[in-house]
Amino acid sequence: MPSLRLTGALLGLMFVNLNMTACRSPGEGEPTAQKPATQASQNKNVELPGINSADLTPREKAQWSAHVSELFAPCPQVSASVAACVLEKKACSACLPAAEFLLTQVRQGRTPGQAEAAFEARFGADSKVELELEGSPSKGVENAPIVIVEFADFECPACRAASGILDGIVGKSTDVRLVFKNYPLTNIHLNAEDAARASVAAGRQGKFWEMHHELFSTEPPLTPERIKGLAKKLGLDLVQFEADMRSEAVVDAVRADQKLGHRIKLEATPSIYVNGRRVDVVNDLAVDLQAWIELERKLLSQKP
Repeated sequence: MPSLRLTGALLGLMFVNLNMTACRSPGEGEPTAQKPATQASQNKNVELPGINSADLTPREKAQWSAHVSELFAPCPQVSASVAACVLEKKACSACLPAAEFLLTQVRQGRTPGQAEAAFEARFGADSKVELELEGSPSKGVENAPIVIVEFADFECPACRAASGILDGIVGKSTDVRLVFKNYPLTNIHLNAEDAARASVAAGRQGKFWEMHHELFSTEPPLTPERIKGLAKKLGLDLVQFEADMRSEAVVDAVRADQKLGHRIKLEATPSIYVNGRRVDVVNDLAVDLQAWIELERKLLSQKP
């Protein structure tokens, strides 16, 4: 169960992260005033086997010790703190990675409330969502144990930057699959809807990822004329392409992705999920996403 200060910090943490590298519709997910996080409780400094905390300052060591002493183990069958779980070798293989995760949060300078909110997002049972994948374009290993789902807008600069990072991760991984979801922010990007439809229409001719690349490689605005030029460049049947752009099936495909985004309460693009959990970006998407995936690999390898 999350501690008391988590309630006041969870939403604030999400908003801070989204503001760094995301496109957001006006009025959606505006930051709200946060109360200062309470001082870390005066727990005795903790030492855990397998965790090197020697580089922490005294304040950081006290904060991390408080986290691992107060937060519950990430396995529902274990009624113990993260620290007790590790020290007593409880039947929860996620405890040591959880302690390492909290150590990283402290090293990154996050407040106690932010660190606890990140812990809940990464390990909490209620923070995992079900994402329908059937029918969505994907690439990478078909039955990969790690599935990245990206919700993106083709006119969003942050999404353009993220696309190269995601391509790099998928290209060098043998256990990762990338699934794309259209989430056009039509109230701030006038051509986002047409671009989303263009990607789906190109997919009906077997060239979704080629169109995806061209759309993100083209400077906005993605006007109808530019989109038609990209379709011609890709050698698509232009008559079929334009008919598909206007078709009910293509419109419905884009709407299905948007409805899914609304259901899971997306606030901005890109929104990236790994195995159903939204990736918490602190400073650098490439670094934070790679660390998230490495932790997911560790958790998967330790499951019985």
